[in-house]
Amino acid sequence: MENIERVKKIAKVLDDKKAMDIKAMEIKELTIVADYFIIANGTSNTHVKALADEVEHEMSKDGIEPHHIEGRATGWILLDYGSIVVHVFLQESREYYNLERLWTDAKTIDLG
Repeated sequence: MENIERVKKIAKVLDDKKAMDIKAMEIKELTIVADYFIIANGTSNTHVKALADEVEHEMSKDGIEPHHIEGRATGWILLDYGSIVVHVFLQESREYYNLERLWTDAKTIDLG
């Protein structure tokens, strides 16, 4: 599975679990951190955790495991899949950290 297909699969998993304001950005020309960021938010800490758990579960069905997970007890969970980094926020945390503003030069991926 190519990275862009993985990005779209992750976005669909988030959408199916009612994540809000899902965005995907191509950042490979801007940094060596990753090729893509996916950003979404949930409505509560429980929802944020459920979203991250579902992404992890669905990707593991394809044999894809995160290299690293951060923030399980906070309003921001990060799933690091190497070339794809998934950020699942509480709305307030997303507004505070405003990753979209930090990465304004990134190319937005059409998830439709």
